[in-house]
Amino acid sequence: MKKIIALSLSLVLLICTMAGCGPADTTLTTVRVNEVTHSIFYAPQYVAMEMGFFEEEGLDVELTNGGGSNVSMTAIVSGQADIGLVGPETAVFVYNQGREDYPVVFAQLTKRDGSFLFGRDDKDFDFADLEGTEIIAGRKGGMPAMSLEYVLNQHGLYNGDNITLNYDIAFNMMAGAFESGQGDYVTFFEPTASTFENQGKGYRKTSIGAEGGEVPFTCFVATKEYIAENEEVIEAYLRGLYKAIDYMKENADDLTVIAKAIAPQFDGTSVEDIENTLTSYLAIDAWMTSLSMTEDSFDRLQDIMVNADVLEDLADYDKLVNNTYAEKVYEEIFG
Repeated sequence: MKKIIALSLSLVLLICTMAGCGPADTTLTTVRVNEVTHSIFYAPQYVAMEMGFFEEEGLDVELTNGGGSNVSMTAIVSGQADIGLVGPETAVFVYNQGREDYPVVFAQLTKRDGSFLFGRDDKDFDFADLEGTEIIAGRKGGMPAMSLEYVLNQHGLYNGDNITLNYDIAFNMMAGAFESGQGDYVTFFEPTASTFENQGKGYRKTSIGAEGGEVPFTCFVATKEYIAENEEVIEAYLRGLYKAIDYMKENADDLTVIAKAIAPQFDGTSVEDIENTLTSYLAIDAWMTSLSMTEDSFDRLQDIMVNADVLEDLADYDKLVNNTYAEKVYEEIFG
């Protein structure tokens, strides 16, 4: 009798498997993503990860921190990463080097600089206070340094004239350098900005993004070859991001929900600090709704690069930007 029951159960399981009523195939496609830095500025990415939106699209995202846009781009062109979350200026640089399989922008995540200018005292700030000071600016030719220089120039401040911009300190070493006494001012992204503020190590003066206006600050890139061979992955990744953007929009009136969702990404940062940071970034309208990069934005990027004396030959928007997938997925989700 036991043999008959066991045989019957085996037949049931076999039929279920053949009919598709067994466990679903949970195999995920691994996507290696290298980000320029780990910051609340990239909240939609972390919402997509923590809320399972990428997994819903069949992706297992392996995230690494490059500690600088040039390092992240090196990972892309060398094949160590599939997708980069970087400043788009690095794509322009690689394109102008004549590389055949150059990286292409397939989505724009942020539309303003996400950094904040910090000083050593708590007095009221005016840009005139910067005259004669040294500012730790980050890597020459990097988007944070160029955006900062662009804003300073608008206020009549020029490197080597009435201010000194220190380009010698790597992006991920700026906090340590400032804390050790180098420079009079520095720019920080979150959560570093809040950490310094809470510990009394520096004082927030102004938002560079609020001062500088719209610019394609951070984008997702991949090589032409990777995109051509992995169109389904690119679309799935974008669906996960768009779901995250929609989730953030739905919870815009209760940022604690979003803060708690991404808190696991920022160990040591309180939910309250994350919420305050989200408030700051929403106030400057930091994130894209549609992830497509416009030609006007691309032109402004190159204007800023020319202003920083790092670009002579302008790149072709139609070759460096591919909005096909961002537009297609946006239409699928938002109609």
